[in-house]
Amino acid sequence: MKRNLYSCALILGLLSASCSKDYLNRYPTDSPSSDTFLTNEDQLDMAVIGAYNTLYSNPSVAPLPFAFAIDYASDIAWERNTNDLQKLGGGLADVNNTFTSNYWSLLYAGISRCNAILDKANQLALVVPAEKLDTRISEVRFLRAYYYFYLNELFGGVPLITRTLNLSEANVPKSTKEEVNDFILNELDDITTKLPITISAENTGRISRGAALALASRAALFNKKWAKSVSAAKALMDLNHYELNPNFGELFTYSGENSKEIILATQYNKALDKIQGIPSQYLSRYLGGFSNKIPVQSLIDSYECTDGLSIDKSTLYNVNKPFENRDPRLAQTIVLPQSLLWGTVFETHPDSLRTWDYSSGSAVRVNNTDATNAYSTFSGFLWRKYTDELDRPDRTKSELNTILIRYAEVLLNYVEAKVELGEIDDSVYDAINEIRQRPNVNMPIITKGKSIDQMRSIVRKERKYELSGEGLRWFDIRRWGIAHEVMNGPLLGRIRNGWLSNPPEIDANGTPDYTNVRNKAEMRIIENRIFNKDRDYVWPIPRLETEVNTSLEQNNNY
Repeated sequence: MKRNLYSCALILGLLSASCSKDYLNRYPTDSPSSDTFLTNEDQLDMAVIGAYNTLYSNPSVAPLPFAFAIDYASDIAWERNTNDLQKLGGGLADVNNTFTSNYWSLLYAGISRCNAILDKANQLALVVPAEKLDTRISEVRFLRAYYYFYLNELFGGVPLITRTLNLSEANVPKSTKEEVNDFILNELDDITTKLPITISAENTGRISRGAALALASRAALFNKKWAKSVSAAKALMDLNHYELNPNFGELFTYSGENSKEIILATQYNKALDKIQGIPSQYLSRYLGGFSNKIPVQSLIDSYECTDGLSIDKSTLYNVNKPFENRDPRLAQTIVLPQSLLWGTVFETHPDSLRTWDYSSGSAVRVNNTDATNAYSTFSGFLWRKYTDELDRPDRTKSELNTILIRYAEVLLNYVEAKVELGEIDDSVYDAINEIRQRPNVNMPIITKGKSIDQMRSIVRKERKYELSGEGLRWFDIRRWGIAHEVMNGPLLGRIRNGWLSNPPEIDANGTPDYTNVRNKAEMRIIENRIFNKDRDYVWPIPRLETEVNTSLEQNNNY
């Protein structure tokens, strides 16, 4: 059985005591606990667990952590179910979108729990040992900063509330995006040295010093504070506490849960009713999944060949065997046609009415529902990350931890920020090549002497290869200013009964252009997307929030 911070008793008691259902529908305006709560050490422990609980919050359309679902409103993935996440990805979101309002509510609920604890820090100092209180308060401040990070990036400036408010104080205007980001970075700076470098086994899942530095590096990078991003990433690297997992694919399985690459992950435990349902969303129809959260063709075609060249430039690319000689991370991220998934051959070709199942130890010919079911993957591909066969007994109740921050991202933050500063020194090549030379990836090194534009292209592509499906792509395409380019037009899946006649052109950001593909017309059009450059770089603030808080200004053109 897993051991982690959720081994504490009465985890859910705090949640029922701290917030009512109606209260969660808006950001905090009143105290979430009675005057008698948070008066001793045990109650502090319960309250802090409640603050962590928002990390596990699922958006309304998916049984997966909120941090992951955002990718399905980006250019690399699609939500098949007809719901408000699909509308968001398609450019059809408005102020009544339930997916975006769900994020507003759950993140402010998490902030409310944090503020309730921080409000009583002085009283708790009288009854809780100083060292423990410093650590717990620092964890809570990290969590509040983490929740504000998402609100700020998604909505582009939000009301900054740092204490529990009375109803008379409810009308709070937005702070600017820069103001909120400065608050986040200042909070992280203040708590970093108060957090432990090493987390003991019984506290697995708690916030570490590395998590604070990693989030600071991310928040600074996303807001073009290059020097700050570099310094935070370098401080984490200098801890010498984290290292890349030698096997990339293993990171997203049970056997990789204790990897030294993982900086922060959600901790699941069936005995404590902490579960996630990612396998049910990702798996093939034959294996009992819904195939409703899927990668798309443009992601697959982005990955380089093993010579380090894109598929439109490499002599290793074979249009008849398009998945051979490709960056190994492609097959470790995506379930490709004719590859094995849980001992079965995955194929969506319409003529493949039967497929092979080897899971019993011998080859068995079975009906192929991934070719015949109307709701099988629309793109022809599936996610491999977070589909461990140990979840075969129940695909809806997985205990597989989900990674929120890992070391590879920090290295990429460091590289990108150094490039934007014009400081392309040996440490930049060392960091990016450490990722590319991961033992079971072993892609060619990036040689020295690159220009800023060349290195910018390289690191942007590398983030796509390394981090796809981990909830960061939506942010990347917006902060690079390319969302209006990659989110407009048809979203494409594979040619159902064949392959592309020739490779698409791959641009500097790793985005395929299929204009010159001779049989482009045979590609499946999953949906036609629109993107309003003057609106869709941020989400709409929920209508109810602007009606209740008359000081809250709606984002432009919603």
